[in-house]
Amino acid sequence: MEQIKDVAQHFCIEGEILSAESYGCGHINTTFLVTTDKNKSYILQKINTGIFVNPGELMENINNVTIYLSNIIKDEGGDPQRGVLHIIPSCEGKLYITINDGTWRMFSFVNDSVTLQVIEHPVDFYYAGKAFGKFTRQLDSYPADTLHETIKNFHNTPSRYNDFEAAVKENASGKAESVAEEIEFVRERKDFCSLFTDKIENNTLPLRVTHNDTKLNNVLFDRKTGKPIAVVDLDTVMPGLSLYDFGDAIRFGTNPAAEDEKDLDKVYCSLELFEAFTRGYLEECGQLLTDEEINMLPYAGKMMTLECGMRFLADHIAGDVYFRIHRENHNLDRCRTQFKLVKDMEEKEEQIKEIINRICSEIKDCRAVKA
Repeated sequence: MEQIKDVAQHFCIEGEILSAESYGCGHINTTFLVTTDKNKSYILQKINTGIFVNPGELMENINNVTIYLSNIIKDEGGDPQRGVLHIIPSCEGKLYITINDGTWRMFSFVNDSVTLQVIEHPVDFYYAGKAFGKFTRQLDSYPADTLHETIKNFHNTPSRYNDFEAAVKENASGKAESVAEEIEFVRERKDFCSLFTDKIENNTLPLRVTHNDTKLNNVLFDRKTGKPIAVVDLDTVMPGLSLYDFGDAIRFGTNPAAEDEKDLDKVYCSLELFEAFTRGYLEECGQLLTDEEINMLPYAGKMMTLECGMRFLADHIAGDVYFRIHRENHNLDRCRTQFKLVKDMEEKEEQIKEIINRICSEIKDCRAVKA
């Protein structure tokens, strides 16, 4: 770890470095926990510039949003030192550095915090909903259109559909014929893919600052109280829709099975978990969402799940060139899991609407889904 210590010394840290160890289980950036003799800890990351091709724009987004959040948290009487990550600049005052064949950045480490990889109790998901809902609320007045798009068309589902069709046409792996049923599943839902983007174009859905990766493990929880402290991993903070954040959390969190579960009988949308997250989310931001945002909430989980599934399927057909696989047909297993979840969401659509309406009726000024 001497090389990592050498990199860390280029940042404005307190004290002499005692240790630098691999940290977390992220799949994109490479992360280390650095500790010093001043009882200070820091998160050092090597940015994956293969995915984030413009680290300057990436770090500008994060810097501007975290400064804004710090001020909002302070105004609300919270602790900005724990409520948001803080960038540790380099010794030259830069937001990131390029050294040792890598692009690096550093953040403060929030003491007595933990991340959860799985939902052990519905209350965990409820608190995750509150964390992401609070994130939406606190950034409500931030000018979303001033943020850079760090990954182009990240949640543009029609664009993802076009990428999928291109992969099917090219059929680089020669596997397209063997997955004809899965291809047809996507094609049957082609028109649905543009539901949200059409509403962006006609200005019936507002652009907001969105996180775009609302997994449970992107929430820091207080080790003692179990309550949420902050939302982390802000690499994909961009202009987007509240529906992207809500929907991706529902996709990730309501399925009790693994994302690559082969036994599809284990895969379903848990309405208990759906209600837990939705309640937490709407308690925080339900009053500011527009009528149309509320109306589209029942379809958000389905949209993000379909999008993710078609990406897995496209990569399987292309020869597994994007998502890392650990076994043969891994991306196919992943896609089938997503499609089973889509189908279950479709079958439970009326129940999902009922849950949203019931929660909205209990929250002052929170609108209901139209029939």
